[in-house]
Amino acid sequence: MDLSNTPVPLWRQLQATSAVLVAIRGGESATPALARVEAELRPGVQALVFQVLRWLGMAEALRRHLAKRTPSPQVDALMCTALALLWRNDEQTYEPFTVVNQAVEAAKRNPTTRMQSSFVNACLRRFLRERDDLVAETEGEPVATWNHPRWWIERLRRDWPRDWESILAANNTQPPLVLRVNVRRASVADYLKQLDDAGIDASPVGAHGVVLDRPVPVQQIPGFTDGVVSVQDAAAQLAAPLLLHDLAEPESGKLHILDACAAPGGKTAHLLELVDADVTALEIDPQRTQRIQQTLDRLQLRARVVTGDASRPAGWWDGHLFDAILLDAPCTASGIVRRHPDVRWLRRESDVEQLTVVQANLLAAMWPLLKPGGRMVYCTCSVFRSEGESQIQTFVAHNKDASIRPAPGHLKPHTGAKDDAVRDNQSGDHDGFFYAVLQKQAP
Repeated sequence: MDLSNTPVPLWRQLQATSAVLVAIRGGESATPALARVEAELRPGVQALVFQVLRWLGMAEALRRHLAKRTPSPQVDALMCTALALLWRNDEQTYEPFTVVNQAVEAAKRNPTTRMQSSFVNACLRRFLRERDDLVAETEGEPVATWNHPRWWIERLRRDWPRDWESILAANNTQPPLVLRVNVRRASVADYLKQLDDAGIDASPVGAHGVVLDRPVPVQQIPGFTDGVVSVQDAAAQLAAPLLLHDLAEPESGKLHILDACAAPGGKTAHLLELVDADVTALEIDPQRTQRIQQTLDRLQLRARVVTGDASRPAGWWDGHLFDAILLDAPCTASGIVRRHPDVRWLRRESDVEQLTVVQANLLAAMWPLLKPGGRMVYCTCSVFRSEGESQIQTFVAHNKDASIRPAPGHLKPHTGAKDDAVRDNQSGDHDGFFYAVLQKQAP
C-alpha cells in the first residue's frame, strides 16, 4: 500500500515520532514534545510514541546489534522507532515492509537524515531477514527483556522479589480507560445503563468507578462535558474514601480538609462529590492551579484553590487546623508508567533519593497543620518501597503522636487478568499506588 498519497502518510508520523523520541532522550517529557506535533498528526503519533516507549529497551538492543557504531541522534531515533514497531509479530500496527519503506522515506525527506537513508534501509531490511536470530541475540539483556532501565529493574527485584516480573510485565500493557462517576449526579448502576444505551461496553470497578472495554475519546463519553464523570484510575479513586472513612463532622460545622499537591484536581473533586466540606486545594505551580479550577468548574464544585508551597505553610496557611489532610506527594511515578511510558526513560536512580527527601519534608510540614484526632492520607503513585512503606515507617518512628491505621499499602500495577494476579493486591485493573492512613493522637 502506498501511504504517500494518504492524508497522513506513515512516513510523516514516523518522522514526528522519532522527533518526540529525540526530545525525550534529551530529558523532556512526552507531553510538551507531543504538544508541538501538528494537530492532524498528533493522535496517531501519540499512539506510536507510546508503543515505541514500551518496547524501547528491545529496540535499542536490536539497533546495537545492527549498527555497532551509534548513528546520529535523529537516525538512531528513527531506527529505534521502526524496530520497536517491527520486532513483535503479535503487535504490528503496520505490515513490516510498509514500516521499512516508510522509515526510509522519512529519512529521505529529512535534511538531517537524508544522507543516511541507505544505511537505514540496509539495517532494517537485514532485520526483516534475520529477525529471529537478532532477537535471540538480545536474550540475557535485562533492559531488552523488560524494557525498563537496569537500575529500575534491580530496585524492583529488591523491593518485590516475588512480584517484580509481574509488575514489569503489567507496565508494558496498555491501560484501560477508567471513569469515576460523580455520585451527586448519578449512581454507578444508572451510569452503566447510559453507557449501554450509547453502545459503550463497560463494567463497574471499585465503589465509584467504571472501566470501559475499549477507550473512547472523552468528548464522546456520555456526561463527561456535563460533569457526570471524570477520568481517574481505579487506584487513584481510593484516596478520597480512605480520607473520609468514619471521619465525623465537627459540631462547629463542615469538615475542614486540605488536599495538598492537588493538581489536576481529581482527588479534590472526588472529596467534594462525596461530602459537603470546606476543602482547600493547594498547588505550588500557578498553571497547574488553573487546572484544578477548570476541573472543579466542569464538575460544578467549589473549593478554595490556593497557589502555594506545601512545605512552607507560612506563605498560605491561616492557622486554622485541618480535620483531614490528603498528601498526594511528588514521586517517581513508577506506578503509572503504563499510562506515561516516558517516565521510565526520563527518571534517574538519583531521583528516588531526592524525591524521598521532598516527601519527608512535606510530611513534616503538613503534620502540625492537622488537628489532634485528625487523619492524614499519604499517597504516591509509586511502587518503590522507599517512597511508600519505608517513608511512613520512618515518619512514625520520629512522630510519637502518629499511629498507622488500616490502609491498602502498596498496590502493584496489574491488568486484572486471572493469570496476572499479584499478591496482596486490589482486585481488578489498576495502576501502582501506595496508601497510608495516619491518625494524630491527642497530647
